[in-house]
Amino acid sequence: MSPGDRTAGASQRAQDRPLTEDEAEDLLRCICFKTGPPRTVGVELEWLIHERPLPQLPVPPPRLAAAVAAVREQALVSALTFEPGGQLELSSPPAASLMECLDVLAADLAVVRRTLQPLGLALDGYGVDPWHAPRDRILHEPRYDAMEASLNRSGSSGRAMMCDSAAVQICLDAGHEEPGPLGHHRRWQLAHLLGAVLVAAFANSPVHGGRRTGWRSTRQAFWAELDPVRGLAPSPEREPRAAWAAHVLDAPVMCIRADEGPWEVPDGLSFREWLRSGRPRPPLMDDLDYHLTTLFPPVRPRGHLELRMIDAQPGPDGWMVPVAVTTAMFDDPEAAETVYRAVKPLAELAGPAPAPRNRLWLDAARHGLADPELHAVALTCFEAAIEALPRIGATTAVQDKVAAFHDRYVARGRCPADDVTDAREVLS
Repeated sequence: MSPGDRTAGASQRAQDRPLTEDEAEDLLRCICFKTGPPRTVGVELEWLIHERPLPQLPVPPPRLAAAVAAVREQALVSALTFEPGGQLELSSPPAASLMECLDVLAADLAVVRRTLQPLGLALDGYGVDPWHAPRDRILHEPRYDAMEASLNRSGSSGRAMMCDSAAVQICLDAGHEEPGPLGHHRRWQLAHLLGAVLVAAFANSPVHGGRRTGWRSTRQAFWAELDPVRGLAPSPEREPRAAWAAHVLDAPVMCIRADEGPWEVPDGLSFREWLRSGRPRPPLMDDLDYHLTTLFPPVRPRGHLELRMIDAQPGPDGWMVPVAVTTAMFDDPEAAETVYRAVKPLAELAGPAPAPRNRLWLDAARHGLADPELHAVALTCFEAAIEALPRIGATTAVQDKVAAFHDRYVARGRCPADDVTDAREVLS
């Protein structure tokens, strides 16, 4: 047996034996924050699929299934998945620069659109479906059956999140170990304060099922209504590794997977309690990995930081703006310092409650940049990002897109949601 075979065998045995509480905590501290200089960026884009040119008509499941099959046949660089309601998701590989990331996704999106066009279908960028509520779940697998059963305990928001929502999720490196504007603790804090500004600036879901909801970001309101732990963030003031490890272990288990039949959906069983009791079966390392995928805080550490709070954006390339702006504000040291100083006072508005249920995040979701405090901070943050974009290699075309968004929305205290509510045809 070669050394590689022995290593693989040892790894498999570790996966197969029951996990202890100490091992779980050590794993969480090691795998969720992989520190180092920021070098890569990745993006996950979710899109609603609608009929062309009448998006108010629901797409029949057979047509949606045919579209899914056609897109799966294409050669894409990004990973392709479909959400329970049929939303299409493209996940870019980690890119060495902002422009590499944008170019890869833009090319893949062009392929997807060309594939859907002859089928009479199109991608739409809204944070929630403005015409249909709720969309039918088209994926009927044990994972999604269990997820819906678990989330239904919190009301209708869970199903709407699964089937009716779409987002721009931005993945950035966790940052340096040492303190400073790019240090991992500073970036963790920045993500939870700047996150509310990003919610407000890019809010794009004021209408759901043909009705105004009273929120600029209805999608974010859905997340705030999930169960008391699963969608919340641990305190950003605590040391990130310890805070996240404790949060994960004390969070409720969504489901216990089985090889056959439906998955058990326990009520109120935390992962820590499962480790200690070993019932209904002892948890394995794979169970911890899976448990991590069932937690939906607005900032999720997965070795990198996954920022999950931005609504899907309008237009074929509107998604590029939040990606460029967020990357500049996090990865350019000068911009990161300026933005951190601008958002730090927002901690007083947030108070002790966790995101996204605290006052700061709820105001961002309800009012967007009509909120005066968020508007003032957004102006400073976007100006810092605009200045930083050339330094991180953004092309003139990308800089122009960001500048146009700033002039149309940020400078005027507006967000894309305001355009949606102004457009009567969305409600017809």
